[in-house]
Amino acid sequence: MGRLIAISVLALAALAVTGCKTVKGLGQDIESVGQAGSDAIND
Repeated sequence: MGRLIAISVLALAALAVTGCKTVKGLGQDIESVGQAGSDAIND
């Protein structure tokens, strides 16, 4: 569980730092965060 939280925090921080210029880019970023969380749960 701690690993999932750490991944989520890092992903959100990266999202905040890089920022998104388009709605499509934001959707892709959210999708990648979801995928990382899913991968962490399945590991």
